[in-house]
Amino acid sequence: MVDSAGRKLPVLGNRNVLVTSALPYVNNVPHLGNIIGCVLSADVFARYCRNRGYNTLYICGTDEYGTATETKAMEEGCSPREICDKYHAIHKEIYQWFGISFDEFGRTSSPQQTEICQAIFKKLLENNCLSENTMQQLYCNTCKRFLADRLVEGNCPTPGCNYDSARGDQCEKCGKLLNPTELLEPKCKVCRNTPHIRDTDHLFLELPLLKDKLEDYISSMSVAGGWSQNAIQATHAWLREGLKQRCITRDLKWGVSVPHEKFKDKVFYVWFDAPIGYVSITACHTQEWEKWWKNPENVELYQFMGKDNVPFHTVMFPSTLLGTGENWTLMKTISVTEYLNYEAGKFSKSKGVGVFGNDAKDTNIPVEVWRYYLLTNRPEVSDTLFTWSDLQAKLNSELLSNLGNFVNRVLSFIAKEQGAGYGSIIPDAHGAETHPLTKALGDKIGSYVEQYIEAMEKVKLKQGLKISMLISGEGNSYLQESQFWKLYKNDQPACSVVMKTAAGIVYLLGCLLEPFMPSFTLEVFKQLNVPSAQISLSDENGNIEKARQPWKFLPAGHKIGTPMPLFKELKDEEVEFYREKFAGSQADRTRRAEAEAKKIAEALKETKLSDGNTAKSSRGKQSEEAKPMASASADAEISFSRLDIRVGLIKKATKHPDADSLYVEEIDVGEAQPRTVVSGLVKYIPLEDMQNRKVCVLCNLKPASMRGIKSQAMVLAASNSDHTKVELVEPPQGSVAGERVTIPGFEGPPDNVLNPKKKVWETLQVDLHTNNELVACYKNLALTTSAGVCKVSSIVHGSIR
Repeated sequence: MVDSAGRKLPVLGNRNVLVTSALPYVNNVPHLGNIIGCVLSADVFARYCRNRGYNTLYICGTDEYGTATETKAMEEGCSPREICDKYHAIHKEIYQWFGISFDEFGRTSSPQQTEICQAIFKKLLENNCLSENTMQQLYCNTCKRFLADRLVEGNCPTPGCNYDSARGDQCEKCGKLLNPTELLEPKCKVCRNTPHIRDTDHLFLELPLLKDKLEDYISSMSVAGGWSQNAIQATHAWLREGLKQRCITRDLKWGVSVPHEKFKDKVFYVWFDAPIGYVSITACHTQEWEKWWKNPENVELYQFMGKDNVPFHTVMFPSTLLGTGENWTLMKTISVTEYLNYEAGKFSKSKGVGVFGNDAKDTNIPVEVWRYYLLTNRPEVSDTLFTWSDLQAKLNSELLSNLGNFVNRVLSFIAKEQGAGYGSIIPDAHGAETHPLTKALGDKIGSYVEQYIEAMEKVKLKQGLKISMLISGEGNSYLQESQFWKLYKNDQPACSVVMKTAAGIVYLLGCLLEPFMPSFTLEVFKQLNVPSAQISLSDENGNIEKARQPWKFLPAGHKIGTPMPLFKELKDEEVEFYREKFAGSQADRTRRAEAEAKKIAEALKETKLSDGNTAKSSRGKQSEEAKPMASASADAEISFSRLDIRVGLIKKATKHPDADSLYVEEIDVGEAQPRTVVSGLVKYIPLEDMQNRKVCVLCNLKPASMRGIKSQAMVLAASNSDHTKVELVEPPQGSVAGERVTIPGFEGPPDNVLNPKKKVWETLQVDLHTNNELVACYKNLALTTSAGVCKVSSIVHGSIR
């Protein structure tokens, strides 16, 4: 349904989803922490909703009124309007480069904002939800003006915080909301002189009068909407302190004027009028905006923001709307991010620390890589850290070696001429339903897609992305286990089944990953020669059962396009260049810290690797320290410490009696009896090289039957980018069978058995790899025993599984 101008409107009987991301302030360039915290996260969810067939409207824009704009205008010697015009254009260009799919990206300095803001104010006034009060405010004798909160800086009064650059409205360090008069040793931000307190009259929103309605809303919607835990905690912290009347006017010129004779020289406080910007920007999109914003029976409102914005969206804005007595669409679900930190410190717009949106564009690193890295690192439950080396590892080991390798391997083989491939034509797949390997893969992928949908519906975006990448990994394993290159010569019908199925998985990955990396999906669909209009996560009835039969996604006889590599390796020298280039004011400190860390690491390495005698000399049963303790909670954080990886000694290895590609090993892992382990290593490691050697063994996977033999653990091995070479991960000489393999900073008891439904191993495995020095790592931390670090023989940047 559309309005007279062709703009989207809610459709009765459909699922109508209204998505907003926190309005970025217009006085600066957004950095990567800002981008992942609001607009990118909301974009992923909006794209997902569209792909599911939901009627979706994504609204955002620049927040333009208030003190910060006035201050920036003073700094740059221009008017607030000129500042807003300049930075609105910068924001818009950056978001376009990042592929953010707004339906409307507007501004709060519009006539619609003034009209709607003043109308809401008048309703609140009619309903006696506002009061007048005299308050004390800081006045600068030098500047001859009352100082709005952001024009004052000083020491935070919160015990234990002691931050010396707290703003007059909020401390950036501890998050405490403040009044300017509470600051210790306040200074005028313009002239740096000490201001004095004077009386001034203002209007207040009477939050205590709205307490019952607000608490009813919060208690019901926080459950129904599945609010993120950090949002619930921040909201209840406000409620516990008791709701107080909140000032909604300011002594400024740049803002929405107050339609009241006594207060006509004042404007609305930016946090009163800014959330109303969601409504006014929708009004800029369609004159029938009330069908979105006054239609709670048919519209679901999802809002995305950083954690410092929570109280204004869960307390202030709902209270404002409730106070009007009108039937507003209130927020159903709030998705909140913690902070993304940068290398050795915090991203900071004011201090110029970190990578900013325009910087990302200038690196020539493709946008899909930036989106992928930010989303895998999305700080959903705790602060996360951006590092250049981690971006490199994610690109090289996950995008290039896993995803890009799978897609290119499949399409390149199909594109080969007849006699070596299929001449770019998708083959038929007769008997796919009865092909055991293919049928098992279909069931597994169907289950993954169900998990993907469940995660995305709950706005667990990072989990949705990880599940997508697991499907890519399954595709690689399927190709390897099928040995399609042999089938092509010896069993053409079976090879056709495998390649048609693999091409279907490529198509499916394009659909699943479109919300995260839309430019990747467009390129994949181009190489598949499939129109982008076919991007969908369900059929016309909303069903996803087709995912269980991936061989049906692309019709036999379809001609694909030209396969091309999708990702390019990021080299060490490039990483070092970018780290130096974007070190900003922290460059010297970062270099010193890295030099010191390298010195310590080398000393530690020298100590551990040169002195094998420091390891325990006794063998036998696993030590008490290494024994698994009580199983962690099923809902515990997915951490490396939950893995029970031990040093194992292969006592005996034989070929599996019923499977040519499998070995059966008896491995001493420090228990009373050796464990039986089945490994698919026949193709890569000669049988004689499997005898009497130490390996790293994952001991707490759920036992699984493999061709009639139950495997009680898994041997860790690394593979190169095209999976043509596999090597065992080996503990250092002097390690003792049964001792635990750990990494620094991830100490703790492992689970007794990893719950397969929680995908603990699958989640952690994507970050296991080998580095330039052949060291086995989780992220950038070495897998370590008492005798030193675990390594492989020759595979650099390999994936460990």
